[in-house]
Amino acid sequence: MIWKKANNFPPLPKFIPLKPCFYQNFEEEIPDQHRTLVKKVYYLWNLYCVTLFVNLIACLAWWIAGGNGANFGLAFVWLLLFSPCSYICWFRPLYKAFRADSSFNFMAFFFIFGFQFILAVIQAIGISGWGVSGWFAACGFFKSNVGAAIVMLIAAIMFTVVAAMMGLAIFRVHRLYRGGGGSFQKAQEEWSNGTWNNAQVRGGAFQAVSGSGNTLPQYPSVPNYPSDNWN
Repeated sequence: MIWKKANNFPPLPKFIPLKPCFYQNFEEEIPDQHRTLVKKVYYLWNLYCVTLFVNLIACLAWWIAGGNGANFGLAFVWLLLFSPCSYICWFRPLYKAFRADSSFNFMAFFFIFGFQFILAVIQAIGISGWGVSGWFAACGFFKSNVGAAIVMLIAAIMFTVVAAMMGLAIFRVHRLYRGGGGSFQKAQEEWSNGTWNNAQVRGGAFQAVSGSGNTLPQYPSVPNYPSDNWN
């Protein structure tokens, strides 16, 4: 019998009638040599969520000072949409990839995170009408309202920092992946034989490796990638 660990993320208050959707434990599931990198990408996700919230405030100031209210509406949508989706679509694949040496999840991370990086660059640029307070929008609004433009400029700076850190993150992860012998062919093999998401295979392999029957990570194998110096 395979026992599953209780989900602990997101850490929701007890009065909310919802339960956490994921199990996340860096110290237990991520190898020591990669833990810092995975944690930094997790903090990057947190920073991106905060940036989306700051962008919402900036678009509100933009609207109050005479800007287009549609930007505020879109900023609200981006906050609600991208905060959970970015965690599910690119952080979780990275977490699972390092947890189990999963080429399929590495490829999912590279593909989705690459689009996220491009989107962050576009958000930093700040095209009016897209619901983002980037450089073009902020600098162009100084003639109308300096106070609102300063708030908008903070969001532009944060988007720029996020985009730069995303570029660095994808470079670091790709270097480790290629250095460990990862390839698109390995990802195709995982997909074709179903080992990327096969509970029976995972359970048997994990028990054979650990000799334990009371806990079961989703991916049982041990990553074997060169250590990274992003500390």
